[in-house]
Order: sequence, then structure tokens, then C-alpha cells
Amino acid sequence: MSYIHATAPHYPTAPATGDIISSYMSKTFISLPEPLSVKEAREMFLRQLNDDHFPCAVFVVSGDNLRGILSTRALLQASDDHQPVAQLMTTTLFHVGPDDTRDVAAELIEKHRLTLLPVIENGKLIGCLNEKEIDKLLADEITEDAQLQGATLPLEKPYLEISPVTLWKKRAVWLLLLFIAEAYTSTVIQHFEEALESAIALAFFIPLLIGTGGNSGTQITSTLVRAMALGEVGLRDLGRILRKEMSTAMLVAITLGAAGCLRAWIMGIGPEITFIVSLTLVCVTIWSAIVSSVIPLVIKRVGIDPAVVSAPFIATLIDGTGLIIYFKIAQHFLGLN
Repeated sequence: MSYIHATAPHYPTAPATGDIISSYMSKTFISLPEPLSVKEAREMFLRQLNDDHFPCAVFVVSGDNLRGILSTRALLQASDDHQPVAQLMTTTLFHVGPDDTRDVAAELIEKHRLTLLPVIENGKLIGCLNEKEIDKLLADEITEDAQLQGATLPLEKPYLEISPVTLWKKRAVWLLLLFIAEAYTSTVIQHFEEALESAIALAFFIPLLIGTGGNSGTQITSTLVRAMALGEVGLRDLGRILRKEMSTAMLVAITLGAAGCLRAWIMGIGPEITFIVSLTLVCVTIWSAIVSSVIPLVIKRVGIDPAVVSAPFIATLIDGTGLIIYFKIAQHFLGLN
């Protein structure tokens, strides 16, 4: 028999009470003693069965200790009434503890497509997550990730039940942090003030460039964070992820570079500025791909939920660095100091 337990991530602070498994688990489940034959197990199963729920599997126990999981179909379709149920049960057991966090269970469930997950404490079976509890847990996890990626603290109640003051508290923290982060964008512009004065046309393209970098980063981060939640990728896949995203970024960069040329031509901008803008679009798109691919994986590696790498956070980071790239390219080709 093999027990498999997911490793809980490190949290800077204790998880909220509503985020732990004990707030989701059901204490209503069907368990069968290990020594039973198939016939005896069926009879006990039918006695314990109720109208509210027909389980896809039942637990096989020895006292309070979980020994295996038995598929309901296997139990009902077994042809030999005298066969021990121990021969039909699965002994490789995924499980969680009552104090484990929701995202630990969500990752385990989604990675292994589980429809029943036992909850074990000190080796004893104390509850489980059935289909209903699993659906609720996964829905809450997806909701929390969506809210974190939108740069707001998770809501503990349905949206219409939340007061404006509570929404202010949830949003203001992130907005203040992003406000502080955005301040360095102004610092970058101020630092390159002379370059802007020498070629005022450079200023026309600042919103376009920082918007493109942020949008590109948001696309990658959203896709990657979801893939991480499903257990499809991890830090070990960083090389493959970078190759894939860099290849995609090159195609996107060429497309955006051509669009930048067209935009500059429509505005009547000279060829030198047009070239600078197009080259910057290419560089910023590639830089955005690198930043957006690496940060979520590294953050998860150090034990932080990658969902906190919100779209606004990535966009803010790329805004400032994108401007530095823009002005450095402009200085080089325009011969500015």
C-alpha cells in the first residue's frame, strides 16, 4: 500500500480558515472492513447507502486506518461472491490532511483527475472530498486565482453581498502597491527628458509601446499560471517554456513591428523614428516573454501562490523596463547622450 500526500507550499502567513480542507470535507462516507468478502461488502454497502448520494467508490478500512479505495462498479460487478474485497481495492492512495490548504488539494485533484479524496489525520480516516465537495473547492480556487490575477484580494462572500467599504479594502492595497511601482515609470521618462526634447516624436509612441509589452506579458502569465495550477508545467520545464514563448514572441514581434511601421507611416513620422519604434516593439515583446515566463515559476518555487503575479503587476514591471529599452535604442540610433 502506498500513501501519496501533496506537499503544502510555504505561506508567509497562516492560511485563512476557509481555505483549509476541514472547511470543505464531508464526514459522511461509506467504509467497509478489509476482511469482508464481495458478498458481505455488497450487503454492507447497500445498508449504508442513502438517497442523497451514490458514491463512485468506497473506503476499505482496518479499524480507523485507511487500507484502500474500492470502486463501486468493481464491487457490484464482481462475479465471485467469496472473493476478498482486498483483492479488488486500489492501494495507491492520494490523500490530504484537514489542515492542508485548498490549493494543495486542487493541484492533486486536477493532476490525477480524482473524484474521491480521503482526508487523513494521524493515519486515521476522518473525512473525504466527494464530487460535490471537489466541485466547490475547485470553483473557489479558480475564483481566488482570478481575483488575485486581477490585482485584488480574494472575496470571502458573493460579490453582491460585499459592501463598497470592503471592496475598497480589498482593492486599495494592491492599487497602492501598483501606484508605487508605477512611479518609477515617471522616473524613467524624467531621466530621458533630453532625448524626448531632442526628438519629440518619441513621446507619441510611449502609450503604444508600454501597452503592447504589458498586454503581451498578461497573455503569457495568464496562460502559464493556469497551466501550473493544472500541474502541466513546473520549474523543471523552464527551458521548454522559454523556447516555446520565445518562438511565439518572435512571430508576435514581427507582426507588431510591421504594425508599428504602418502606424508611424500613417502619422507621417520619419523613417528613423519609424525604425526605432518598430525595433523597440520587437525587443519589448521578446523581453515581455522572458519576464512573464520566468517570474511565475520562480515565485511558485519559493512557496508563493503564482496567482499573485497579477496581470497589473506584470504590466507595471514591463512598462518601466520597456521604456528603458525604448530610450536606450533611441539614444543609440539618434546619437543622443
